[in-house]
Amino acid sequence: MTQDLLPITRIPRIGLPAHAVVVGDPARAAAVAALLDGAEEVSYHREYRVFSGSWKGLPVTVASHGVGGPGAILLFQELADAGVRTFLRFGTAGAMKPGIGDGDLVIAEAAVRDDGVTQQLLPPEYPAVSSPEAVLALQRAAREADAPHHRGIVWTRAAFQPGLLPLFSYDGAGLAAIEMELSALLVTASLRGLVAGGVLVIDGANADELVDAETTGGYDPHRGVVAAGAERGAVVSLEALRLLAEAQEFTG
Repeated sequence: MTQDLLPITRIPRIGLPAHAVVVGDPARAAAVAALLDGAEEVSYHREYRVFSGSWKGLPVTVASHGVGGPGAILLFQELADAGVRTFLRFGTAGAMKPGIGDGDLVIAEAAVRDDGVTQQLLPPEYPAVSSPEAVLALQRAAREADAPHHRGIVWTRAAFQPGLLPLFSYDGAGLAAIEMELSALLVTASLRGLVAGGVLVIDGANADELVDAETTGGYDPHRGVVAAGAERGAVVSLEALRLLAEAQEFTG
């Protein structure tokens, strides 16, 4: 019955696993779900594609949120309404400083709130921070998977393409990467008492001094090195969820 589905994403109000990996692309949601035992598609409405299954015995939700914070936050809110309590965003990002290569993982410690939506919900001084336990679980999972990885602050920015306005510079601020949705998740999680974090696969360089269009041919996220990083990132995300669940069970 329609009253048993949430209004925007059309996911069921009850019955979803409490631990979730959220991704942008519906096809990536299917790829992550393919790693699960007993994976089933729960719903697919607009950009919101949702699966459930299990990873090493842990029931897991995998869901896609599309591109950009305003649409993504609707999924995060409705997943929380449906009982999800632990979120890890697994996405792609551009590197913001030297030493972070294509296919590497960036584990977000916090995010700049330039997402285009949370500024309309809270004052700008409110921080977007990952749960410390999520950062540590992702770092441990990356080490165990022998995945090249870095920790740092990421910039969540609503605009993907450059426009007429000058790009605000964070030169010297030490940002690791730029992406489009994470701060919306972290703010939602903080407001609702949820555990949340993010791990991002680098698919190109965004800092001006890193971009060499003649060498790279411009932005191309479909290269083999990125695909290999995404495969590692999917496993790291799922294993980090398992580690978080294990720790949560131990602490009660």
